[in-house]
Amino acid sequence: MRALSGRLGARAPTPRLLLLLQCLLATARPSSADDSAPDSTFTSPPVREEMLERYSNFSLESHNISLTEHSSMPVEKNITLERPSNVKLTCQFTTSGDLNAVNVTWKKEDELLENNYLVNATGSTLYTQYRFTIINSKQMGSYSCFFQEEKEQKGTFNFKVPELHGKNKPLISYVGDSTVLTCKCQNCVPLNWTWYRSNGSLQVPVGVQMNKYVINDTYANETKLKIKQLLEEDGGSYWCRALFQLGESEGHIELVVLSYLVPLKPFFAIVAEVVLLVAIILLCEKYTQKNKKHSDEGREFEQIEQLKSDDSNGIENNVPRLRKNESAGQ
Repeated sequence: MRALSGRLGARAPTPRLLLLLQCLLATARPSSADDSAPDSTFTSPPVREEMLERYSNFSLESHNISLTEHSSMPVEKNITLERPSNVKLTCQFTTSGDLNAVNVTWKKEDELLENNYLVNATGSTLYTQYRFTIINSKQMGSYSCFFQEEKEQKGTFNFKVPELHGKNKPLISYVGDSTVLTCKCQNCVPLNWTWYRSNGSLQVPVGVQMNKYVINDTYANETKLKIKQLLEEDGGSYWCRALFQLGESEGHIELVVLSYLVPLKPFFAIVAEVVLLVAIILLCEKYTQKNKKHSDEGREFEQIEQLKSDDSNGIENNVPRLRKNESAGQ
């Protein structure tokens, strides 16, 4: 540097040279982040703070799970998110053992999360906190905290978009009628609604065509699909799909279309059974009367034969009497 100054003489350093010197000095200067440790174990790294400042206008979702060394089952908490949010997840683990012997980890699904969480201890309770921002659907899913002592304890936060409410039971209508399928989203406002119909294993979008379908989105949290002039082939599975900033959600409705003869089938079956029963009764009655008639005729015939037999016996008995009377008279 000294030789370089001699050649330049008394000329003032150029702006480019000053900029170069400032860069060299900044590179050689030790970083203040390397010299000082964070005051608290729950102080976020600078990168996390910058990220939180960037998304400071997002709402904060704060959720907690409590575990103990005697917990027999994993603890789960379902969280519904409709829009991007800052998230703070805290797990606390209470044990009678040595807190320094407890290993703490975080995972998203099966992926290990490294150096993005904080750990602190108070008394016999160990705390761990994970802070992040959810801005897209890829960040949704399950986040789990693990406390590994003699037995592993697990707490899981499940993030999902709002559920849609359709109709649990099949919707039954008749050929020629019109019907309305309704999907609702409780306490949420989707960006967009779409209707689909199942065609085998595929979902085919329902288009407003030939005045067959009418879609009504009067309310932001509700959609209705009206189907006119129903045919039997209109029956099947229908799906409503809601689009949110953090993903999609679906609702299912099963439509059954019947002809008007279908409700009458049980009636026809009953009538047929009644007719068959009456016919059987009439046949039995006729057969009984016929047997009774034959029985009466047989009994009458026997009586006549008996009378004839009695008459013939009476004549034979009277002939000797007459002969005896004639001989006595002589």
